Amino acid sequence: MSAAHRPPPVGVGLIGSQFIASIHAEALGACGEAELRAVASPSADNARTFAERHRIPNHFRDYRKLLEQGDVDMVVVGVPNDLHCRIALDAAAAGKHIVMEKPLCLNLAEADQMIAACRRANVKLMYAEELCFAPKYVRLKALLDQGALGRPTLIKQSEKHDGPHAAHFWDVERSGGGVTMDMGCHAIEFFRWMLGRPPIKSVYAQMSTQVHGERTRGDDNAILVLEFTDGTIALAEESWTKPGGMDDRAEVYGSKGVAYADLLHGNAIEAYSSSGLGYAVEKAGSTVGWSFPVFEEAWNYGFHAEMAHFVDCVQNDRQPLVTGEDGRAVLEAIFAAYESARTGQKVALPFATTARRPIDLWLARR
Repeated sequence: MSAAHRPPPVGVGLIGSQFIASIHAEALGACGEAELRAVASPSADNARTFAERHRIPNHFRDYRKLLEQGDVDMVVVGVPNDLHCRIALDAAAAGKHIVMEKPLCLNLAEADQMIAACRRANVKLMYAEELCFAPKYVRLKALLDQGALGRPTLIKQSEKHDGPHAAHFWDVERSGGGVTMDMGCHAIEFFRWMLGRPPIKSVYAQMSTQVHGERTRGDDNAILVLEFTDGTIALAEESWTKPGGMDDRAEVYGSKGVAYADLLHGNAIEAYSSSGLGYAVEKAGSTVGWSFPVFEEAWNYGFHAEMAHFVDCVQNDRQPLVTGEDGRAVLEAIFAAYESARTGQKVALPFATTARRPIDLWLARR
């Protein structure tokens, strides 16, 4: 495409200035079609420091001031879960396309409000599930799609570390749940994406609080079993109790083959430190003792490809790979999982609930 016909870059505003926003800034900084133009954080010091570090020209304490900026086309939201819905509604009203970090929001009513608001405003609501863009997992899906493994029979995904990096994850009033809400959402959309998004038939889950009972009322270990209408079974193992850094891996079993993908260890250095490694963007966990530092962690996790894709969707009016509707489907399955963990029974989908947060269903067992 000649320079004369090349569409203008997409102006991006970041709402949030903590861990995930730093990864978003890194990924967007590597995208030639995006320009970081503003950041908003309720702490003036955080907003200013973040803007200086990432060379962003404008910073605000109030995200609504960011939404008033005419040169911002798309906002990327990385804030606590209880703020997702309000920010999305305000961004849609301001005519901004939205990338929403996982999980989409706290409940299905909020999800419906967000989706409807974006449709009315004719803006894109994009759901930031980076595992759908992680290069190793993209290759894994290609093997399945090309028939190399035959018909899928079982898919497994696990993500484990020793607990979240920010206080709001531990507070179920704000987060809406424990490890299932935080990391089970990754597994559910990973399964849907890998299989071409057939409907989920049922969910069975076992949850417990094994290690972090003094910090949270939420689950810190969870096992989820999903049955899809195409007959595939999916197994997710999620934990906040594993020391030694991140672990993220998947397995696909088919009628003609099997494939294993370790997202991190296959690209890692094996290291021991008595003081800790101090990763710049390590997702979570202590690095004292043995751990596995990864080079280009954000790239390996798919953040660069994810942000480049969403920028392209805005710039060229394309359908996103992962949408608000996908985020809602994930949230419905999460609610079903917490209900299953409460009752000890398999829960069929569709699953309708008016619960305000997924964790409320599980806590009702006590």
